Amino acid sequence: MLANLGRLFADSFRRWLPDSFIFAILLTFIAALLAIAVKGSTPFGIIDAWYKGFWSLLQFAMQMVLILVTGYAIAISPPASRFIDWLATKVRTPVMVYGVVTFVGLIFSLVSWGWIVLTAVLARELATRVRGVDYRLLAAAVYVTNLSWHGGLSGSIPLLLNTPENFLIKAGTLSSTIPSALTLGSAMNIVCNLGLVLTLPLLMIWMRPAPGKAVEFNDLREGTSTQRELTVAEEAASMNLPTRNFSDAVNNSFIVQIIISLMAVWYLVWHFYTRGFDINLNIMNFLFIAIGMLAHKTPLRYVVALKRASSNVSGIILQFPFYAGIMGIMIYTGLGSAIAGWIASSATVATYPFVAFITAGVVNLFVPSGGGEWAVVGSTIVEAAKNLGAAMPPDELTSFIARSSMAVAYGDAWTNMIQPFWTLAFFPIVAAGVRLQARDIMGYTFVAMLWSFFIYAITVTWLPV
Repeated sequence: MLANLGRLFADSFRRWLPDSFIFAILLTFIAALLAIAVKGSTPFGIIDAWYKGFWSLLQFAMQMVLILVTGYAIAISPPASRFIDWLATKVRTPVMVYGVVTFVGLIFSLVSWGWIVLTAVLARELATRVRGVDYRLLAAAVYVTNLSWHGGLSGSIPLLLNTPENFLIKAGTLSSTIPSALTLGSAMNIVCNLGLVLTLPLLMIWMRPAPGKAVEFNDLREGTSTQRELTVAEEAASMNLPTRNFSDAVNNSFIVQIIISLMAVWYLVWHFYTRGFDINLNIMNFLFIAIGMLAHKTPLRYVVALKRASSNVSGIILQFPFYAGIMGIMIYTGLGSAIAGWIASSATVATYPFVAFITAGVVNLFVPSGGGEWAVVGSTIVEAAKNLGAAMPPDELTSFIARSSMAVAYGDAWTNMIQPFWTLAFFPIVAAGVRLQARDIMGYTFVAMLWSFFIYAITVTWLPV
């Protein structure tokens, strides 16, 4: 039954879902029309708000790009490659491929959303080795692993809440940071992630096509070239001059690499020793840089790895400003606050986290960035939580704000399953040399969105922080 349902939705999405960049443009038009209808904004006022937002998230965009490229650099390092080779020898049936890729990918996403590229590498490798795997469903399984990211170590909303001088503190909405123990380390978040990790692999297995009906990797290939790509180490070695020289010696120096890497590790050890479980975007990027440099051993190899990783960010570079422009419309016309305030106006203390979750799911369609969405609705969500919990003791109120904020994080991850923006992070890997588009997988991910709704709804409504 689930296989038929997944195929039905997949066929529908292929016919109706445009390219992800066109999707961003259409959402811009919808946001503009809503601003006119809801806030009475003028056409130029909307264009002005759009331009103000267009360049407003460059720093955050750079942090996101770094998480992606540094995560990818780790994914193509020799230790990661050996792990993938080892795992590929153990997985020999289509059922195991769907289950393992989804399970391992969900774990990777809890470490970093940028590690979806490692999941993509694993999926592509398994698809070339195991017969009978439907490659479109497998690519969908890679994207489904995105559902756990915002409850993990790179979740932008909990990290921003724990970042000193974040925009909510500067605006006076919060008086201090909210520690990660109340968001990422909460019982609610742990149970939620366990629910995703234990059930989503089964869902992807249940959606597998009948034997003989799978569209395999080779069925989608473009061309027949089998030329092997150079490894990072081989490409770095090919850049050396034919005779010994100082520049090549420094470029390929393990001593130089280990010294700078250990400097970074020293700071990270001090940071976690003195501040405990204190993780933010800058610390995550610093950690990934240190791990990547150690894994690649020499400066030149790491340069080559980063060059390869950076080829994945063209779509983000193009589309992020357009989504920031939508965010500008949502912020500067007051549309985002109006939507969030309208949805939250009838909430109670008991229902508010669920309402925040639904609100985030709707807004995420227009602003598919956790940090960007938080910039749009964060102040409204926190202010409403403060008003509803005004009679609570301070510690209880902080926990209530943390729960409501994590509900927004879950809503952001939830509707990513029908928002193709973040396919940009892994499609350069899974779609290289094959006929595969975002619309080919969104029907399957839509089923995963329906499934995950119940996990998110139950945890944000009834489980304690």
